[in-house]
Amino acid sequence: MVGVSEVTAWRPRVSGIEEVFHAHFTDHAYPMHAHGVWTLLIVDAGAITYELGGHAHGSTPNSVTLLPPHVPHNGRAADPSGFHKRVIYLAADLLTDLGAAVDAPAVTDPLLRDRVHRLHHALRRPGEELEAQSRLVFVLERLRGHLRREIGATQECRDPALAGSLRDLLDARVRTGITLEQAAELLHADPAYLVRTFSRHFGIAPHQYLIGRRVELARRLLLSGCAPAQAAVTAGFHDQPHLTRHFKRMLGTTPARFATSGRTHRG
Repeated sequence: MVGVSEVTAWRPRVSGIEEVFHAHFTDHAYPMHAHGVWTLLIVDAGAITYELGGHAHGSTPNSVTLLPPHVPHNGRAADPSGFHKRVIYLAADLLTDLGAAVDAPAVTDPLLRDRVHRLHHALRRPGEELEAQSRLVFVLERLRGHLRREIGATQECRDPALAGSLRDLLDARVRTGITLEQAAELLHADPAYLVRTFSRHFGIAPHQYLIGRRVELARRLLLSGCAPAQAAVTAGFHDQPHLTRHFKRMLGTTPARFATSGRTHRG
């Protein structure tokens, strides 16, 4: 008998991510199988035991598990309480060093664990693709360091000209947006370096800067009589709830209330 409390799966609009899978299993056991992509797994409750490369391994809430493509593995709950897990399936060409992943698929790295958690959070929110892309490059950077056994200090990033060029790109595409891959290609820069140097120079991440500019545009549209739903789409948001979430965070009120707040002062 298979006990399943919840399963949610979707494919986000983020290059390099093939699928996101969230599940709570009680007595489910995976048979031996293999994927054609990388499996990036975190456990939120319980624990998982599995076999990979002829050896027994385990995943706990304190670890991050990276399973390589084409290598068979299974999986089951470590105890009767089951487990909650979140999985991101990454394109096979994003990482190398399969052997290192077979030998040590689970790593204890609080920074990486937090980065993966925050990536999942961004992936659940439509319209936050730039944030998800930015978080993904830092996850990949950390994973590559583990696969090469080179975890250490991050690269110093001080390039005001590059930071300014990215700001100009974001300003020019407030409504349409731009992917991190497009920006990196146009500016001939590594994506992780690009995000880091922008953040250090301006004190804000690129996706936060773009959201702020979009809220600014939405404010002007609302005060010009544009309906909240139309203002959201025109300003580059996914939909009205997407605008409302960021609008309330920045201004402490909803777009609709903001739009009507000054009516008594109008002639």
